[in-house]
Amino acid sequence: MIPDSALLDPASEVFYDLETQLSADDVGGWQNSHLMRVALAVTWCARHGVRRWDESSVKELIEYLTSFARIVSFNGDNFDSRVLSFYGDVRILRSKSFDVLVDLTVRLGHRVSLDALASATLGRKKTADGLAAIRWWKAGRLEELAAYCENDVGVLRDIVAYGRHSGHVRYLDRSGVTRSVSVEW
Repeated sequence: MIPDSALLDPASEVFYDLETQLSADDVGGWQNSHLMRVALAVTWCARHGVRRWDESSVKELIEYLTSFARIVSFNGDNFDSRVLSFYGDVRILRSKSFDVLVDLTVRLGHRVSLDALASATLGRKKTADGLAAIRWWKAGRLEELAAYCENDVGVLRDIVAYGRHSGHVRYLDRSGVTRSVSVEW
């Protein structure tokens, strides 16, 4: 268990997201997400700001992530860490993980998209989706891929900051109605 003081110290946590080279269809389904391969990962922490990691630096990324007390992601437990498992042991990442999607799913009883959170909580939308990211990767449009991944990390960071400050976040339900959920992040 991570002590509360570490959870609240911005220097003790890192936010991350990754995009893949291959889709679920390319690898025979979501159960094979560990085969999707990292196209690009982005991290953000108060100490280092934004950092980009390509496939050749994934082992260093895993080491970097493990140096923090708390690793914040959106669907990192069920997707990102599984993709990273292709490159090395990720058990320590999971032990330090705070997955916003997992937390909200427990609170709400259903999943909510990052875009639904960003729209209702921050008044902004995601710039693309994972399939567009794969197309950019395959076309060599790496700056667009990086901008998209950096945006997602920034959205996640800002949603967490909003939740910490206000004690709740908002999301759009499936009908497009804005709802609120209390959080203790």
